[in-house]
Amino acid sequence: MSIKNEIMLITYADSMGKNLNELGSLLKTHFKDVVSGVHILPFFPSSADRGFAPLTYEEVDESFGTWHDIEDLSKDFYLMFDFMINHISRSSKYYKDFVKNKDNSPYADFFIRYKDFWPNGEPTQEDIDIIYKRKPRAPYIEVEFEDGTTEKIWCTFDSEQVDLNLSAEVTRKFVRDSLVHLAKKGASIIRLDAFAYATKKIGTNCFFIEPDVWELLDYAKSILEPYGVEILPEIHEHYSIQLKLAEKGYWVYDFALPMLLLYTLYSGSNKRLVNWLKQCPRKQFTTLDTHDGIGVVDVRDLLSDDEIEQTKEYLFSRGANVKRIYNTTAYNNLDIYQINCTYYSALGNNDDAYLLARAIQFFAPGIPQVYYVGLLAGENDIELLEKTKVGRNINRHYYTKEEVEENLKRPVIKRLFNLMRFRNSYPAFNGDYKILDTNDEQSLEISWKKDEFEAILKADLKTHKYTISYFDPQDRTYRNLTDC
Repeated sequence: MSIKNEIMLITYADSMGKNLNELGSLLKTHFKDVVSGVHILPFFPSSADRGFAPLTYEEVDESFGTWHDIEDLSKDFYLMFDFMINHISRSSKYYKDFVKNKDNSPYADFFIRYKDFWPNGEPTQEDIDIIYKRKPRAPYIEVEFEDGTTEKIWCTFDSEQVDLNLSAEVTRKFVRDSLVHLAKKGASIIRLDAFAYATKKIGTNCFFIEPDVWELLDYAKSILEPYGVEILPEIHEHYSIQLKLAEKGYWVYDFALPMLLLYTLYSGSNKRLVNWLKQCPRKQFTTLDTHDGIGVVDVRDLLSDDEIEQTKEYLFSRGANVKRIYNTTAYNNLDIYQINCTYYSALGNNDDAYLLARAIQFFAPGIPQVYYVGLLAGENDIELLEKTKVGRNINRHYYTKEEVEENLKRPVIKRLFNLMRFRNSYPAFNGDYKILDTNDEQSLEISWKKDEFEAILKADLKTHKYTISYFDPQDRTYRNLTDC
């Protein structure tokens, strides 16, 4: 099924119902008219990071279901799958064979061995200092081979996520075979997770290295094009990188929008948001919430340092049940570039503010993605957070089938779904986009127009009140969208 300009859900296989079968049942029964696509977060056997340390792409984790369940979903929704192009699990057959057979392993070149990468087998302190790191440690783990020897290999993230040597033919074959397999299993688009870390070169920060990164993306694109499958490079960094990707014709994420919208709705000022909405890419997926935290690094220079700090202060003072400590090492959060909180709670569990945020997202250029917790206007899950001591789990509640159905009765969800149905069905959103200049800093007006169809969002950013009007060609008049 091809990509549609309609809302995509982001969910784990076991977050709305206990497995893929229950997820599919819920989606087909209650959500078929509010979401057209589903990004199923990694559903492969994995050893860490809730699916992002895959052992293989050949199988579906048996606790989630089977490929039949995936195929069943693909009949009703266009699907996005993840491919972790930077790394593979330490528990994978590739790593295990390497540990057992070392240089005699067919996967001896599969990983980045320090002894081969660095001129003297070790980086200098200067080399380490310039490497782009999200974790406060040197990027390696020690391999203990069966013959008793040890060796360092590159490891950017968790110790279970071992980096791949993408310059080796054996690894390229693995990439090619895995992408083709996923294409044949029903993916409409494949997200290349952590792709900017996959390009490494001595004397650089080993992050988004040009021109290497373009060769890697073109390689992935050339593999998938014959199957009609597109790619979405995933990167959290300065917004200028998204603009570069967009210039090359790739799909991108609008990861700047979440913090910009929070700043806008906290401050009541439209200036920073309007500036971004005028220049942001058009071929993009928009987000307010994902399985990760709310990105901070993505808005550098779109917000000043003072405005970023002000937004964080607002979040901790006005958000519901969110504390600074949830974003520290006490909760295993070593990534200072994100804030852990559900988007609904970031806005103080305020229905009007939350619905306005979604309305602005849906009127922004691009295909909207809505994370499952956001789909149900979920509050911070303090119980799961305290149980696991993992900061991001504050936004990763496990909804039973019954919980999902109970949440559907809430007025905020009914209003949200009405808004989503309109975004999916009204033809103007496939037309021309315009954001109006206004002298009133607390107001916002965005319109979409295609042929005789026109939709207009007018919002008061201080009171969080808004209206959506649209042209009805049947009676040749403008109507207001009600109950949204």
